[in-house]
Amino acid sequence: MIGVDWGTTNFRAFRFDVAGQVMERRTYPVGILNVKAGEFAETLQEKVGDWIADGERRVLLSGMVGSRQGWVEAGYLPCPATLHDLARAVISVPFSDAHVLLIPGVRSKDSTGVPEVMRGEETEVMGIAEWHGGSKLVCMPGTHTKWIELEAQSIVRFQTCMTGDLFAALRKETILSKLMRGEGMPDEEGFFRGVERSADAGGLLHHLFGARALTLTGGLKEEAAASYLSGLLIGHEVRSMMPLNASVHLVGAAQLCDLYRRAIGACGGAATMEDEEAAARGLAAIGGRVDWR
Repeated sequence: MIGVDWGTTNFRAFRFDVAGQVMERRTYPVGILNVKAGEFAETLQEKVGDWIADGERRVLLSGMVGSRQGWVEAGYLPCPATLHDLARAVISVPFSDAHVLLIPGVRSKDSTGVPEVMRGEETEVMGIAEWHGGSKLVCMPGTHTKWIELEAQSIVRFQTCMTGDLFAALRKETILSKLMRGEGMPDEEGFFRGVERSADAGGLLHHLFGARALTLTGGLKEEAAASYLSGLLIGHEVRSMMPLNASVHLVGAAQLCDLYRRAIGACGGAATMEDEEAAARGLAAIGGRVDWR
């Protein structure tokens, strides 16, 4: 089987053996934003056509390729959602040389009834469920960070925080932008000061302006401001999403996950950083339960 994690910016392909182990893998910077309408089949053929020609007739896709802007819209499966639920809900995609199926996204509601949606993360988190089992709290840091609750290999609920998006917006469009110029080296002390500040009264909006006031009055080095703001945002997120003394599994880019690991520890929790095989394991687990007839 071929599994493809096809997101907004990247195309990650895995070739599995009959036991669900990865034999080969490929990554291309060809996300759905780089593919013109009507050219998804051509792109798939271009990237993994040799595997298909070599006998792989089953292709399982996950990620934003199943969104409204992707190849075919796959919809959202309601929570709770298990591996078997996702496997039964796949949809067929027209493709001449192989049997191509799309995994749907998942939808939930927060405690006030407001909808939550995710697409692609459900496959990755199923890789964690398949690997560890039991009840788990999974955090997937990114532009829109997901906090996902797993019980008995089922996604029972999740919430989304726009932390990465907000950090990018602050860097580009606000009075704080001048304090966040350049990438630079992360300032560890500044980051932890931000995480610590997130525990104080006043709320995030008040705390954000405080970064400017601190730099103006000499209380914060300007070169540490970006790290301070990163810690402030992540700290507020962690304190609002993580139960007291919780154990959290982190899935995502190593550098960002490490920041979350530190913030979670500073906020009283414990974090385990998972490897980068979650997407592959999730594709293999779902693909192994699909009725390919």
